Amino acid sequence: MNSFRPRTGTLDQWNAAYVRVEDYLRAHRLHNRLHQSRLLQRILVAAAQRHEQQPAADPVTLAVEEADRLMDGWFSDLLDEKELSHDRIAAEGRVALLLSDGTQRWPFAFLDEQNTPAEFKDAMKRSSIQAGPDLAISSMVPREIDLGVITEAAGQVLASMDKLPILRVVLLWGVFVTTLALVFLATR
Repeated sequence: MNSFRPRTGTLDQWNAAYVRVEDYLRAHRLHNRLHQSRLLQRILVAAAQRHEQQPAADPVTLAVEEADRLMDGWFSDLLDEKELSHDRIAAEGRVALLLSDGTQRWPFAFLDEQNTPAEFKDAMKRSSIQAGPDLAISSMVPREIDLGVITEAAGQVLASMDKLPILRVVLLWGVFVTTLALVFLATR
């Protein structure tokens, strides 16, 4: 491995970029330190080259953008999806990676274009999100809801109770007193 010595930016900026990209890779469940360090150097070297051309840019931002660009290209190749937008390929790729448990089962295959096992590619494609059928226009005619005989009887009782408010109050008090009596008897 060549040593990483950026020509622009400060050491603190590049250390911050290193930490941010390391966290980014760990968020994708890449815990293999050896492979992680190779990817970190690859990403930081590419970010340093961009920083030489854009010295006003923040190295942390460039490093994360480079990691994102690398992941998008890798997901596009793995899933054979060249036409998708950044957001779509990022979502599909990350879901497929998570569902296939790719970083745990094939830790050295993560972001490696040359040595990707066929089983890993198959697992990623099987775990990929597939859109459902296209929407189709259908017609639904509104109809009455049949709530059954009990609901109709309850509705009729409530309607008649509205006509006799005194009877309603007496019945409610009767239910209340009966409930209290049952509670009292149950606690004895």
